[in-house]
Amino acid sequence: TGLFSEIHFLQMESMASTNNVTELIFTGLFQDPEVQRACFVVFLLVYLATVVGNGLIVLTVNVSKNLHSPMYFFLSYLSLVEITYSSTVVPKFITDLLAKIKTISLEGCVAQIFFFHFFGVTEILLLVVMAYDRYVAICKPLQYMSIMSRQLCHVLVAGSWLGGFSHSIIQILITIQLPFCGPNVIDHYFCDLQPLFKLACTDTFVEGVIVLANSGLIALCSFLILVFSYIVILVNLRNHSAEGRRKALSTCASHITVVLLFFGPAIFLYMRPSSTFTEDKLVAVFYTVVTPMLNPIIYTLRNAEVKIAMRRLWSKRS
Repeated sequence: TGLFSEIHFLQMESMASTNNVTELIFTGLFQDPEVQRACFVVFLLVYLATVVGNGLIVLTVNVSKNLHSPMYFFLSYLSLVEITYSSTVVPKFITDLLAKIKTISLEGCVAQIFFFHFFGVTEILLLVVMAYDRYVAICKPLQYMSIMSRQLCHVLVAGSWLGGFSHSIIQILITIQLPFCGPNVIDHYFCDLQPLFKLACTDTFVEGVIVLANSGLIALCSFLILVFSYIVILVNLRNHSAEGRRKALSTCASHITVVLLFFGPAIFLYMRPSSTFTEDKLVAVFYTVVTPMLNPIIYTLRNAEVKIAMRRLWSKRS
């Protein structure tokens, strides 16, 4: 019996050491063809609005002479990240809505995971940087321009990109070591770590814990830093005039709204054990498809300077 168990173990180990899976199949978001066609139209319009809206912010900030403050410098990079972040998932997702069999190569799946986490964490770090910028502007207004120098702004943006890259590299190094020998069906509409881990023909408990620590704790710690920074800002605003408080709160409101829209779904999905609930997919749709479109709307509707600059840009084009 002992010899048989040892042979069986060696066979399982040998099977696990070979990757028989070269192509993966998504189950998708919905199964009804009519619903999928309707979603294709809706999500295509949403994606186009995301690219155009965020692209317009990037163009406006770089062209307008009145939007060269650090706040708008960070906003332009946030909009650029929104475009790239959404583009890692949405175009493939949209085209799959019209396909009977939704496939992706294993290499393509790993690449999608890399760029999805790269741009996602870069956005998180940029939101933290923008909160720091608001803290300095409101709590240390006299030293604002000396503290938030152009050099520091470039360092903070570069640090955000480097942080996202480092996080994503860790995720990929964990993933590429896993053996995949079947099945090859992912119960999702895009490649993410937990759905892919379920296809590995080995125990992924340790990898799951590392991913939870790497993804979930980054989101949670960044969110707590943001909450703490705005508590400090609100306490400091008590010493300002009513008009000063109104202007400061108006400036911060857009950023707080974007933070809640992004972090709420992310913490919900990455700070708990994985599941296959349909609700998880719908939550993922919110932060991969909808939120990147809402950000330019939120910032432009609540920011008079951006709206004026866009009108001037539009009038020049006309």
